[in-house]
This record gives sequence, structure tokens and C-alpha cells, in this order.
Amino acid sequence: MVGSKGNRNVRLVFLGPPGAGKGTQAKAVAARYAVPHVSSGDIFRSEIGRASPLGRKIKSYVDSGRLVPDELTTEAVTSRLREKDCAGGWVLDGFPRTEGQARALDDALAASKTKLDAVVYLTLDGETIVERMGGRRVCSKCGRTYHVAHMPPRSDNRCDACGAALVRRDDDAPETVRNRLATYERQTAPLVDYYEGRGLLVRVGGEGTPDEVRERLFEQLKTNEEA
Repeated sequence: MVGSKGNRNVRLVFLGPPGAGKGTQAKAVAARYAVPHVSSGDIFRSEIGRASPLGRKIKSYVDSGRLVPDELTTEAVTSRLREKDCAGGWVLDGFPRTEGQARALDDALAASKTKLDAVVYLTLDGETIVERMGGRRVCSKCGRTYHVAHMPPRSDNRCDACGAALVRRDDDAPETVRNRLATYERQTAPLVDYYEGRGLLVRVGGEGTPDEVRERLFEQLKTNEEA
């Protein structure tokens, strides 16, 4: 059961294909429950930005649209969940992506005597995702995300937060997006069955504006709260 609005001690995972809006909605839910938003993408970008050995390995996978291997991902994410600010709960975005990662997360939670409350699954068709991601722009300095149609910056091609230039990431190019979707269907989609079988899955349609999706999502979580 998902905790009440504003409560801590809630632990949620967001699943869905790349471009379905996981990051945007996960941040909104984290704010609703007053817990950290933990993104594997943010962890990866930090490592890439520092040009660490791990970051260089991660970049080679991200740039080609392939999933980062479990062994380069699991420890980084589970270590983040052990940090002090996550003691009261978290919203996890971008992990797990394979059954191996899901089982590793299960083991980490069992070791800390905690468990998942729910897994939010955002659904969206492939061609809509290709179109949506083609319009995505990312701040070259702070990593904040925008969309030319649905969430544009106040100033053309400049970040609202820090004023740095916005760029389209290499992995948002149409051909790379299609590769990522194919990889997702092969490796990540089976997690839907994994979590549905455990009674944790909450399905939410990703069509429409971020506000429309958020309204549907909060309604679904409210239903879970009352269950």
C-alpha cells in the first residue's frame, strides 16, 4: 500500500520505455511524498561529467543506445539508496532495468529490512516516443530537461535555472531512440510481469501533457492509498 500524501517511508519504482515521462512524473511524486528522487540517469551523468573510469564505460553504452550492464549500475544505485537522505523513503527512476537488477534491488531492500510499496508503469507507443524525444532538450551545465513543445524554457535555448545552452543529447536522435526502444522491449519489459505477479504494478497511460499524465498518476496512487 502506498503511504498517505506527505508521508515519508514510501518506496516507489518507476518503469516504462525511454521517453514515456518517467523522470518528470517521478520528480512530482517524490515532491508529493517528501522523499528524494533518485535517478540512475543522474548518477550516470555525474560519472560521465567527471570523466571517471566508470563514466567513460557508461558513456560508450549510452551514446549507442544500449543498456548499461548490470555490474556497472547496481552498486552505484544501491549505494545511493543507503545514503542518509534516503532513510525515510525514495522514488527510484531508471532502475531496475533488467530482472537481474530487480533481484539485486530486492536483496538490498531485504538486507535493510524494507520493501517496495508500488511500481508505477508508464505506457506509451513507440512512434509517439520517437517524436517526443526528438523535441527534448537538456541543459549542458545542470542537466535540467525541457521540451520544445510541451515544456519549453522561458528564453530560447537557454536553461531557466542557470542560463546555460540547451542541447539535444545524442541518445535522443530518432535512430538511437528506436534502438533504445528495441532494447527496452527485449530486456526491460519483462519486469512488468515480474512486478505484476507480486501485486505491485500501477499502470498509468503516458499520453498527453505532463499535467494530464500527473493527474492520472495521482488518481491511481490515491486509489492505492485507499486500498
